[in-house]
Amino acid sequence: MKQQKRFLISCVVVIILLIFLPTLWAQDTEKININKASVVELTKLKRIGPKIAQRIVEYREKHGPFEIPEDIIKVKGIGPKTFELNKDRIIVE
Repeated sequence: MKQQKRFLISCVVVIILLIFLPTLWAQDTEKININKASVVELTKLKRIGPKIAQRIVEYREKHGPFEIPEDIIKVKGIGPKTFELNKDRIIVE
């Protein structure tokens, strides 16, 4: 009886993971266009909170669109380490 209960619980856990894992994985690989993204969208990047996301928006409004993804380093509070964490997710169009 205990083995059946454990098996049933294991099956439920596996089913839940199969349902939610693709969604979680997709969020981590989603490309973010830093020239068009909102503050909320920008916070999906690693180490980018609402304040820095707002700075990104303000920077592009003041200086125009970013030409290359590396230009995000020009925003106060974003350094090479933060760019490296996000370089595969940042696009400019």
